[in-house]
Amino acid sequence: MSLNPKITDWHGKRVWLVGASTGIGRATAIALHTAGAKVFVSARSPAPLAELSAQYPGLQTIQLDATDEAGVKATAQKLILEGGLDLMMYCAGIYQPLRAQDIKSTIMAQHMQVNYIGAVYVTEAVLPAMLAAKHGHLSYVSSVAGFRGLPKSLAYGPTKAAMINMAEALYIDLHDEGLGVSVINPGFVETPLTSQNTFRMPALIKPEEAATEIMAGWQAGKFEMHFPKRFTAWLKLMRSAPHSLYFKMTRQFTGL
Repeated sequence: MSLNPKITDWHGKRVWLVGASTGIGRATAIALHTAGAKVFVSARSPAPLAELSAQYPGLQTIQLDATDEAGVKATAQKLILEGGLDLMMYCAGIYQPLRAQDIKSTIMAQHMQVNYIGAVYVTEAVLPAMLAAKHGHLSYVSSVAGFRGLPKSLAYGPTKAAMINMAEALYIDLHDEGLGVSVINPGFVETPLTSQNTFRMPALIKPEEAATEIMAGWQAGKFEMHFPKRFTAWLKLMRSAPHSLYFKMTRQFTGL
């Protein structure tokens, strides 16, 4: 059963990917560009943006920090005035392993600002025009780390839980307005963020595999895309496990 309008033809669609110069966002931007979409990629770092636009002529890049509220509003207004937006995908994110013994409010606040508040800024900037047109799709890259608490994810996990919750709330409010909302919950994907991990990452996949899953999810009208299923299906099952079982299984799995 599809929960969103299916996107089966990308030719001419205007898509803004925020924080998408590397990893899953970059791979998805390339897939969309290849499928015929008019792709706009924004990110903080100029070097990967320049590389992306050089490799894929026609794909447009914008240097923008997603936590710059004024910059986000100005960019959104420009894209909307130039022809509107069919889809916004929020990919911006940071990850620093953090355990309770090393808790620092500054680290946790920085994660919340980039991973969640930035998404709020972008959503606020693009949503009025989508509501007026009764057309558009909001898509958010979250993580299985947002399902339940995980070791070393004290700063990262809560931001992804917030994003999942926000996406669900947005869907409830916007479905009857004709808009699509989706949330993307990857497992381990080979990106600059996961390269920091010192532990074995089960079912690790390439960004291109993630992009294929995401494109298929939009085409099928899914609300949630989670992958790879051989890993994420188990974590989804554990969402409903009693705390006693969940804590025991998590300790056994992580060796903590």
